[in-house]
Amino acid sequence: MRLTGNGMRGNSDGAPIDRAAAVRLLHSAFDQGVDHVDTAAFYFSPLRSANELLGRALASWPGEVVVATKVGPGRDPSGEWLGPARPDQLRGQVEENLRQLGRDHLDVVNLRLQGPGGTAPVAELFGALAVLRDQGLIRHLGLSSARPDDIVEARAVAPVVCVQNAYGLDWRRADENGTIDLCRDLGIAFVPYFAVSGLRRESAAAPEQDARVHTVARAHGATPAQIRLAWTLHRGPHMLAIPGTTDPAHLAENIAAGDLRLTADDLALLGGPAAP
Repeated sequence: MRLTGNGMRGNSDGAPIDRAAAVRLLHSAFDQGVDHVDTAAFYFSPLRSANELLGRALASWPGEVVVATKVGPGRDPSGEWLGPARPDQLRGQVEENLRQLGRDHLDVVNLRLQGPGGTAPVAELFGALAVLRDQGLIRHLGLSSARPDDIVEARAVAPVVCVQNAYGLDWRRADENGTIDLCRDLGIAFVPYFAVSGLRRESAAAPEQDARVHTVARAHGATPAQIRLAWTLHRGPHMLAIPGTTDPAHLAENIAAGDLRLTADDLALLGGPAAP
């Protein structure tokens, strides 16, 4: 999403990234051991498409990279949101991702849910994707913005390999409603997004304002963003964070956060109320 400037709102936080620089950044990530990339056809700004940039990078990369994308919401060419897709529209969204990425199949497709009152029951939407999986267009299926009952309903139709929800120090609903524990118990990967940006969501992360995070960062010689990522990962081996960036230095820091081990005292401090 970050490669486009801002891939959800349709505008850019600055000048569009140079295409060659985007490919170099992705190749650098792969060189450093990243083998999973999250994208979506609706991640685009006026001049850049995340899928097309990723497709360029994959076309000239010899190694294996798991590409996870999302379907459900849609945007027209001008960037206006079209609302959630009906079951019969999901094939078109899957094929759009295939064309943009230059692939014959998608490794993982997450059904992005829109909450109560969507176009159809979760089982019906997931069933439409399961048909495409059986046809070889998709290898694995997951969910995004899902609640525990959504996971149960989808698993009755086809295996769920991952659940991608907003989660972080400032947004712990997945803890409160039991989603993270349910995924652990069922052997499903939990993929937190907004782990660094927090309540700013699609906007770039602001300078850290939480004294707890600064305290732990100083103790580990780490950045606040690294502490936020490490905190999400501490919940278990089924956690897989997906921070985004266009900065090579931040890329290296994000990857290094996977090696941080927070102490019991760190976790106790970060588990308490925010301290400005």
